[in-house]
Amino acid sequence: MNDRYSLAEVQPLAADVLHVSAGRLGASTAAVLGLIGVGLAWRALRRSWRTGAVAALAAGLLAVALGGLVAATASGGLGTGNGLGGAYVGLLVGLLATALGARALTRPAAARRPGRATDRSPAA
Repeated sequence: MNDRYSLAEVQPLAADVLHVSAGRLGASTAAVLGLIGVGLAWRALRRSWRTGAVAALAAGLLAVALGGLVAATASGGLGTGNGLGGAYVGLLVGLLATALGARALTRPAAARRPGRATDRSPAA
């Protein structure tokens, strides 16, 4: 046996394609939570649905927190199988869900009711 090669040189650099690591699972969960939050926020913006806006805000914040945790603890760079790319996606989609959920919560009451005129001045 040749002693010139250590065990670290023989190990693969990236994770197996079919192997689901904790980083990949956390990043996927963050991305799915963010997408759910975006869907809830979009629906809350289209209708007067305060519960959906709060749920979207919560899902977005959870996605940002989980994506940030995975991004902070991932060893290696993009493409190494540690979930760093998915963590970035979870962060971005979570931020979008948070922004849309906050927008749905802060809409004026008149804008929430379609078909009602906001200007009450008499027509000329």
